[in-house]
Amino acid sequence: MENLYRQPSKSEVKFGELPVLRFSLFICRSLTMAGVNSCPHLILVSDLDFTMVDHHDSENLSLLKFNALWEANYRHNSLLVFSTGRSPTIYEQLRKEKPLLSPDITVMSVGTEIAYGRSMVPDNDWVESLNKNWDRNMVIEETRKFPELIPQRISEVVQSEADQRPHKVSFYIEKDKAEEVMKALSENLEKRGLDFKIIYSGGIALDVLPQGAGKGQALAYLLQRLKTKGKVPNNTLVCGDSGNDAELFSVQEVYGVVVSNAQEELLQWYAENAKNNPNIIHATERCAAGIIQAIGLFSLGPNTSPRDVLCFSDCQPNDVNPGHEIVKFYLFYERWRRAEIQDMDDPCTEYLKVDFHPDGVIVHPSGVKRSLHDCINALRSCYGDNRGRKFRVWLDGISTAQMSSDTWIVKFDKWESSGDEWHCSITTVVLSSKGGDVSDGFTWWHMHQTWLEGWGMKDHSNWLI
Repeated sequence: MENLYRQPSKSEVKFGELPVLRFSLFICRSLTMAGVNSCPHLILVSDLDFTMVDHHDSENLSLLKFNALWEANYRHNSLLVFSTGRSPTIYEQLRKEKPLLSPDITVMSVGTEIAYGRSMVPDNDWVESLNKNWDRNMVIEETRKFPELIPQRISEVVQSEADQRPHKVSFYIEKDKAEEVMKALSENLEKRGLDFKIIYSGGIALDVLPQGAGKGQALAYLLQRLKTKGKVPNNTLVCGDSGNDAELFSVQEVYGVVVSNAQEELLQWYAENAKNNPNIIHATERCAAGIIQAIGLFSLGPNTSPRDVLCFSDCQPNDVNPGHEIVKFYLFYERWRRAEIQDMDDPCTEYLKVDFHPDGVIVHPSGVKRSLHDCINALRSCYGDNRGRKFRVWLDGISTAQMSSDTWIVKFDKWESSGDEWHCSITTVVLSSKGGDVSDGFTWWHMHQTWLEGWGMKDHSNWLI
């Protein structure tokens, strides 16, 4: 049995012997979707609740800042991995509540389930590797002997098996009873001959997993598989706030950030195992802001979110790419409609230094085709129409394909939220570089939008561009 206070040995985070039957296909798909044709510049692995997502930030500002930074500077050459204790069902619930990006890889149920891409293709080889000396029914039998263990529920009304997974049996327990119950339960499970671990996190959640499972083990497995494909990342950054994240920091050759709002059990682990490790820091910022802080402190790449740039025309990134252009335009669009920038006669040219081809066309999600110039000009009348409202715009999954030496097709999901209403269009844009050099900026030629199923608007006139 293993608990979160012991740092895993190096042998526990190596997976060279695990099966590779399907991984090659899965990881190649993930790399392709991320536009990564060589070794990833960065793999960023983050827990969700109170690490990437700050549930005390009602406007999700730190998450939106991370989103803009990632899509503008990292999506085209790096991999985003979410590693959460949530089961698939409640992970999908969170995606409907918070403006989360679509990760390239999703690790769920405290490292017992791995899925690839937006279609969430499961890694069945990983699941199979966890079956050795694991019997979920035995775990259920033993845990029922402890009335202090309350099975985790999706709601207070319905207790669902959706959160009790084949390799994760989860409970709530009061903090003052946890240590005694963990000790007794461990003794019982050891007598049954099971290979298991118990992880206590958040001061309330207790998970029983196979010994080979866990967030750290899952990450080590992924990194080993990348290595077999010759796709070793230049850097890996892991991010967490609670006890079930501790294993992430024990994987070899990673940078790590414990966010400022971390739970007591992870802070204890940090003090005992990592306080003097220069590659693991305790951030001074909360949640996603702490992740951005770590990117800068470890010099892993750009760490200024486009949302923190006040004047885009005076700021050019070192690595100019079409994704950055798209993010920049839609941040301008949000600020224009919120009246957060000065009103001007020709806002796109004056504020962004962006050109729109005179013959450019936009196909609106409604199916109506209009002149791109007419749509841009229509923005003049929309200045400040969302002043003082919770109106936000974010982009997800930017992918680019270079069609010629100076022309790109860029595809992404464009999201708008206004209060509690969310809408999304699948958007494709054709860009060309001015004078054949991307450092001179881009010209917009064409845009095509269709509603993402289930996220369209009834009144199409409210969707501008």
